[in-house]
Amino acid sequence: MRITILDDYFDTLRTLSCFSMLDGHDVTIHNDHVQDVDALAERLKDTEALVLIRERTKIRTPLLERLPNLRLISQRSVYPHIDVETCTKLGIIVSSDMHADSPSHPTVELTWALILAGMRRLPQQMASLKAGNWQLGVGHTVRGKTLGIYGYGRIGIRVAEIGKAFGMRVLVWAREESRARAEADGWETAPSKEAFFETCDVLSLHMRLKDATQGIVTAGDLARMKPGALLVNTSRAGLVAPGALLEALRAGRPGMAAVDVYEHEPLRDPSDPLLQLDNLICTPHIGYVTHEEYEIQFTDIFGQIVSYAAGQPINVVNPDVLERARGA
Repeated sequence: MRITILDDYFDTLRTLSCFSMLDGHDVTIHNDHVQDVDALAERLKDTEALVLIRERTKIRTPLLERLPNLRLISQRSVYPHIDVETCTKLGIIVSSDMHADSPSHPTVELTWALILAGMRRLPQQMASLKAGNWQLGVGHTVRGKTLGIYGYGRIGIRVAEIGKAFGMRVLVWAREESRARAEADGWETAPSKEAFFETCDVLSLHMRLKDATQGIVTAGDLARMKPGALLVNTSRAGLVAPGALLEALRAGRPGMAAVDVYEHEPLRDPSDPLLQLDNLICTPHIGYVTHEEYEIQFTDIFGQIVSYAAGQPINVVNPDVLERARGA
């Protein structure tokens, strides 16, 4: 099969052990990022199987309609960047392992890196030192503080466990079913969403982005946070209402945020208002970007291609397509 891989920025995938799973196939790898429909249509005109690295490139209807040879899109995790309904109409299988039972340990680690960096103001202290100064100010310890976990799923659970190890009080807020599960696991839950935002010293978001969670953190929620509180988001920017984080940080509630995700990615404009804030720590969506995690993820992604080539597609998110799949 003719396979195309998009957005492999550092040409990492061919260095993975699992890359050998594609032996015998015609594989093309692109290391840049392109979103222009005309350019992508030309780039993918002969592609039969398309490999996506998370949501880096949007695969929308105007593009899909110009890819007559495309039979399979193989990726991992959620797929808000793919017009799945159009794929079904066109006979394109979308395979995506949702890895519901396996937490992303690199994301958990980055979450804690951002918590500690925010509480101790590490980037700001480094900048002060490099500018010829000494200490910038006084940071905060996490021990004894209240850690809020918004969303009690596979990643939130692990972040909570580490918070407990640091000597923090862990407080959970989530949908009713998840709160009941958290209580059964021995965690404290907040009496209300309002109390949750008012109480937490560190508040970390850990939810999937879907219709029900889009903008679930409102400007009013952020305004309830303490001036000394830290908001951390390694999940998805869309969980926060558009523009709300920028205005909240300008207003000083919360006093600081640390984020790995943005409303528009990749964020490459150094003049973006978010990047001008002294009370915001930013990383370029690297929560899952480690060699070890890539090996896990692309073993799944390439496995989906191998299964499709063998006539047995797996992890199909649009099963209605199977009756009219291209090449079937």
